[in-house]
Amino acid sequence: MLSYRRLLKSFRYARHGLWQVAKEEQNFAIELTIGVSAIILAGLLKFALWEWAILSLTIGFVLITELFNSAVERISDLLKPRLDIYVKEIKDIMAAAVFLAAGLSVIVGLILFLPHLIKLLITIFQ
Repeated sequence: MLSYRRLLKSFRYARHGLWQVAKEEQNFAIELTIGVSAIILAGLLKFALWEWAILSLTIGFVLITELFNSAVERISDLLKPRLDIYVKEIKDIMAAAVFLAAGLSVIVGLILFLPHLIKLLITIFQ
């Protein structure tokens, strides 16, 4: 049976986790700022619906990857008394995942934004 109270509680926990990461993880805050800026620019450039879908998925992919990275780092930090090469490797691998996600997002961003920006520049300088 569906419990709205439990559902609302889970939303509060999720909001708290999101706020915690945004407050404590510099990279997440930077990525969130870039994502919000991209959304504002997309609105100004009047993106098509399919462009909004791709942009939303790309921003979400980067932020979710960063959340996973933060969670894995915290779990790894619990193992600090037994810190060894594997903990470092796990952290490096997760950092690489975020790096790849961010790099892919730059490529997707260029594909989405450049045609609009070029069109805008052509219109301005004609």
